[in-house]
Amino acid sequence: MKRHPFRKKPDNEPVPGGPDDALSGQVERVTFHNEETGFCILKVKVQGRKEPVAVLGSLPSVAAGEWLTAQGTWEKDREHGIQLKAHKIKTQPPTSLEGIEKYLGSGMIKGIGPVYATKLVKKFGEKVFDVIENQSKRLQEVEGIGQERRQRIKEAWAEQKVVRDIMLFLHAHGLGTNRAVRIFKSYGAEAIAMIRADPYRLARDIHGIGFHSADSVAEKLGLEADSLLRARAALDHLLDQATTEGHCALPRRDLLEGATRLLEVDEDIITQAFERHLKDERIISERIEGEEMIFLPLLRDAEERIARQLRRLSEASEPEPPIDVEKAIPWVEEKTGRKLSPSQYDALRRALRSRAVVITGGPGVGKTTLVQSLLKILTAKKLKCLLAAPTGRAAQRLAEATGLEASTLHRLLEFQPARGGFQRSASNPLEGDVVVVDEVSMVDVPLMSRLLDALPRKARLILVGDADQLPSVGPGLVLGDIIRSGTIPVVHLREIFRQAGDSRIISGAHAINRGEVPDIIEAAKDSDFVFIEREEAEECATTLVTMVRDRLPKHLGVDPIEDIQILSPMHRGSLGIRELNARLQAALNPHSQYREEYQGFGNLFRIGDKVIQTSNNYDKEVFNGDIGRIRAIDKEEKQMRVRFGKREVPYEFGELDELELAYAITIHKSQGSEFPVVVIPLAMQQYLLLQRNLLYTGVTRGKRMVVLIGQKKALGLAVRNESTRHRHGGLLHRLSL
Repeated sequence: MKRHPFRKKPDNEPVPGGPDDALSGQVERVTFHNEETGFCILKVKVQGRKEPVAVLGSLPSVAAGEWLTAQGTWEKDREHGIQLKAHKIKTQPPTSLEGIEKYLGSGMIKGIGPVYATKLVKKFGEKVFDVIENQSKRLQEVEGIGQERRQRIKEAWAEQKVVRDIMLFLHAHGLGTNRAVRIFKSYGAEAIAMIRADPYRLARDIHGIGFHSADSVAEKLGLEADSLLRARAALDHLLDQATTEGHCALPRRDLLEGATRLLEVDEDIITQAFERHLKDERIISERIEGEEMIFLPLLRDAEERIARQLRRLSEASEPEPPIDVEKAIPWVEEKTGRKLSPSQYDALRRALRSRAVVITGGPGVGKTTLVQSLLKILTAKKLKCLLAAPTGRAAQRLAEATGLEASTLHRLLEFQPARGGFQRSASNPLEGDVVVVDEVSMVDVPLMSRLLDALPRKARLILVGDADQLPSVGPGLVLGDIIRSGTIPVVHLREIFRQAGDSRIISGAHAINRGEVPDIIEAAKDSDFVFIEREEAEECATTLVTMVRDRLPKHLGVDPIEDIQILSPMHRGSLGIRELNARLQAALNPHSQYREEYQGFGNLFRIGDKVIQTSNNYDKEVFNGDIGRIRAIDKEEKQMRVRFGKREVPYEFGELDELELAYAITIHKSQGSEFPVVVIPLAMQQYLLLQRNLLYTGVTRGKRMVVLIGQKKALGLAVRNESTRHRHGGLLHRLSL
């Protein structure tokens, strides 16, 4: 007869039982818990055993101190010994004083750590849960708990009860539980009822949950595959996905065929859903250049507003007050001590006489000098100049270059997170005479429409940007379409000035833009733009880490985390940002008992890590592409603090899907930023992403030095490949009417 492993035994090695062996005990420690899958490794204190027993299973949520019951199969692991692989497992709140103290001190309840857990249990004993829930004022009887902490504990207790229910619901329907807090904050206590009514709202409303996950929930809730709700959700998904790829619209045939393939249902169902969408005005059909295009109303309206406002500016009379250009230009040359070139002179004359103008050109061609001269003249005329850029870093660079205050476009337009709109509009325009926007290649259609709406009727508009860089992450090709349409004057600067021409970074960038491989293969050791040849991807990655950790800091006297930025064309693979970030974190900010860590959403975060915001968070005033450093991780408060520039921003653990490690970032994310040193890996494994404008954008991010590491063949391919993905939309068509 087999002996149960936890009955008294004469030796130390229990004999594994059958597939339905069971145990129950108190969770001593949560060794590992993956919130995406629910998989956990627990140490459980079982009566009759001196040492805690390892239990492997799946739970949406678990904390030390809880009472656990499990059924499963005993296995003998070479490293960890006997462990129960549970196929059935559940927990319930603890009832023993020891369990209650462990549970409260586990970090489950914000505001209660191990110290306060001990105090609370000592004061209230087994009634502590009831005191927190129903008699919270009594918490102030405990030393150190004032009104503010009491309120935090009460709110956290109420929240965790609802969040736990949401976790159980998500787990039961095949979703990871790590977004339960975000769902609670979006939907409140009625979250589960709202999801049952329309599971696809998860994809629309919750960052990090896509259509396929929501569709999986819908299936488990019993929704028919050919339901109209599902078909309409698929149309929404495809149009939303198109905007993330830069499109403002999709051809009708692409949308309908895409939805049919996605759902694997009869085309008639998709057509019905499409007609209902049209009738409800959730989409708009419009013929553009002979093809029926389907727009989301917001994007079609935004394109219309941009075209209308730019046509108004192009037809407006010369700006007030009149400026004697022939006197103003010699005056500004004397004031700045800089003699303008003939091309800059002509550009300045044209800009001063226009209500709206685009100033474009590559690095080192004098865009900044031209803008400085323009602003010097305009401010001398007592005109109020408002300066802005799409990102905080770009705004900071603009302010440093001009000596004037500059802000992000969202701050300029006074974005209101609570209502999701801008304070500044046509009915409440900006208070200024001149609006200057830098890095316009990054501005998408919705943001440009909001800016032009808020432009005062008589104000001048100066748009500055490099049209050869990557287009905006958001929908549209705003700068390119404005330039191609010729609706407003365009000043295209091409002359590289002598001082800039001495930089191999600048001359190399222009060579890349002309489709020529830059002269860096045999670059001198003291060059600011070099190529290090490595044939194998693994060799390339190893060299990159050595360069960043050792050689570049020693050679240039720079900080490897603050001053060096790795830019990669791709996310995945040995030279993608995920793998490189893991290597660089281990090399530059390794594990230490003195540095707190937190693992969540597929990332290991550590105090001191460099991180990047991956989506706009208007409440925190942190935007997509902002880079910061982790300053604190507080497991008791379930919070991480990140310093962005001079600001320190708190993140709940449930919000950490907005952050990624940033030792290496994509070239797209680097737009609008400059770094002292840039390192770019180039390999043929990335061949689908090797494009001229991508490499050009990456190279022009470097100020002191740019290092390319990889294969000559990959460099040549990137330089030659000028194909860019077509973006569907109607802005150019509207501007050309």
